[in-house]
Amino acid sequence: MEENITSLKKTARLAGLWYVIFGITGAYGLMYVPGQIIVWGDPVATGNNILANEFLFRTGIAGLLFSGITFIIGAFVFYKLLKHINEHQAKLMVAFVVVYTSIIFILETFSITALMILKGQVLKTLEPEQQQILVMVLIKAHGYGLSLLEVFMGLWLLPLGQLVYKSGFIPRIIGVLLLFAGAGYTIDSFAFVLFPQYRAFTNPLAFIFSGIGEGSIVLWLLIKGVRVQKKG
Repeated sequence: MEENITSLKKTARLAGLWYVIFGITGAYGLMYVPGQIIVWGDPVATGNNILANEFLFRTGIAGLLFSGITFIIGAFVFYKLLKHINEHQAKLMVAFVVVYTSIIFILETFSITALMILKGQVLKTLEPEQQQILVMVLIKAHGYGLSLLEVFMGLWLLPLGQLVYKSGFIPRIIGVLLLFAGAGYTIDSFAFVLFPQYRAFTNPLAFIFSGIGEGSIVLWLLIKGVRVQKKG
């Protein structure tokens, strides 16, 4: 019995660690690099920044690809941790992550294509101004794709939240917080499509819910691992 608890704790901490790596590499590619390079509404400045900081731009692409890979690995660790609770929900959780990562790889072709256009390796007949405008279109399309992709981030958290709630070795409140986080992501993604005028409200709300929900599960897994049920 003690060996099972020890193994469960190791798996739990490993799941938390992979989630941290996913979060850090994702934030690097989604927030840090674009914040250093992209000047929204200014295709010329953005194009010049990409060429002047080509390696940084490439690391942003690599960061998102790596985050996708770590997300899949982490999802399978979560599957190992939680499959005994409900294998169907655990498989569904992994399936949503696989779809998410597949789309991330597709979206990153927009970024690499933008770089190739600026370097004159594709669409060579375009004038520099036309190249910069097209690059900005690709960057915006990439961002729109990420907004749509939020729905799968939300959908993965919904079965995860249910499994955590039922687990017995992770506090139920964390499962509830994960359900709110999943709902926040999903609602924000659909608001982007259907009710963009409300996104100024749904986007910060989704960010808050995700920060609390995902942050709480990561901290619990890394610090506590699992909670040992006391008998009697």
